[in-house]
Amino acid sequence: LLFRHEGGGNVPLPGSGLLVAGLCSRVHCVPADDLASKTVTLKGQIKKLPAHNTAVVSSNTDFAFSLYKQLALAERRENVIFSPLSVSIALAFLSLGARGPTLIELLEGLKFNLTKTPEAEIHQGFQHLLQALSQPSNLLQLNVGNAMFVDERLKLLDKFVQDARELYFSEVFSISFKDSDAAVEFINNYVKNKTKGKIVDLFKQLSPDTVLVLVNCIYFKAKWKMPFNPNFTTGADFHVSKNRTVRELACTVVELPYTSNDSALFILPDDGRMAAVEAKLLPETLRRWRDSLQPRRIDALHLPRFSISSDYKLEEILPRLGIKKIFSAEADLSGITDTTPLCVSQVAHSAMLDVDEEGTEGAASTGVVLEKNFFENFIVRFDSPFLFATVLRDTQSIIFLGKVVNPRP
Repeated sequence: LLFRHEGGGNVPLPGSGLLVAGLCSRVHCVPADDLASKTVTLKGQIKKLPAHNTAVVSSNTDFAFSLYKQLALAERRENVIFSPLSVSIALAFLSLGARGPTLIELLEGLKFNLTKTPEAEIHQGFQHLLQALSQPSNLLQLNVGNAMFVDERLKLLDKFVQDARELYFSEVFSISFKDSDAAVEFINNYVKNKTKGKIVDLFKQLSPDTVLVLVNCIYFKAKWKMPFNPNFTTGADFHVSKNRTVRELACTVVELPYTSNDSALFILPDDGRMAAVEAKLLPETLRRWRDSLQPRRIDALHLPRFSISSDYKLEEILPRLGIKKIFSAEADLSGITDTTPLCVSQVAHSAMLDVDEEGTEGAASTGVVLEKNFFENFIVRFDSPFLFATVLRDTQSIIFLGKVVNPRP
């Protein structure tokens, strides 16, 4: 289906049905060679924010594009939808309990420069960001929240609980993971409630060995400043992976504002240029695009109405961004508890987005699952019959070979 918008107006633009609009929008056409032009940073865009907020916004944007490229690579012919903000918040929340090399790797994987931005300032930045996102508005529905579900057998450090509440405004629930099905139902119902029914099954299953789950939830709903007339919505073809001659321009960027003066960017690569545009998705590219947008009349805007959703197992993706130790025997999460070594077994992420004539509705949730780190206690006990061989390393000669049925005959 396509939306149609007619009549002049000062707006940037939306998406599925086919939207058709005649209006004055902020549009930018990007020459192919301009994607690699001079670098600018996001600091100009957010220079009014305190230093730690600037670092968080800049790093979150860098992480967003890095994660997008990995997800798009894994799902080459599939829709991609995720909330980079939700993932960043959940992993930063987890980093409260990380120590040593595990902490450094995790924060650097989130694209923070620890030389310029100390850990304490990172958490303060997320704290202020969460406060800013929670401000009530009549023009925008935006709910962002965190929670942790703690096994009744696990004793958390008081400092971790205090920081979780004060810096990440986390709720705390005591739960038994011995009944893993009941635990999954409890957490999924919490997420479903926080996302207004949009994210239903964040977790498919949890191990009875789970001792802690950290969850972030986001719900977003906003209306276009200039909504599309549903009477103009029509059926139309959507062209996928066309192979035509590449035009001079790499892409066209259209910005569509919401009533809250937030906005959505729609980036239409020229034929055959999707991969090239994706490769240049960087914070400085986004900044250049936004700075270059100028009001320009569009006689007709055709945008599809769409509803997309995705589920990801980020434990398979994050190691490609350098975040590895939290999933291994090397995990040092001793800032969470000092009684049990922990590691991360799952990072589940679900997201959905609906775009129609009136606006945009989206929801996402990220869940980080921690279990006892059995890597630390890998014990092998030869207490039954076994084979053995004694081998010379240099010549690979077997000097002795045998089987022990009774060690004390």
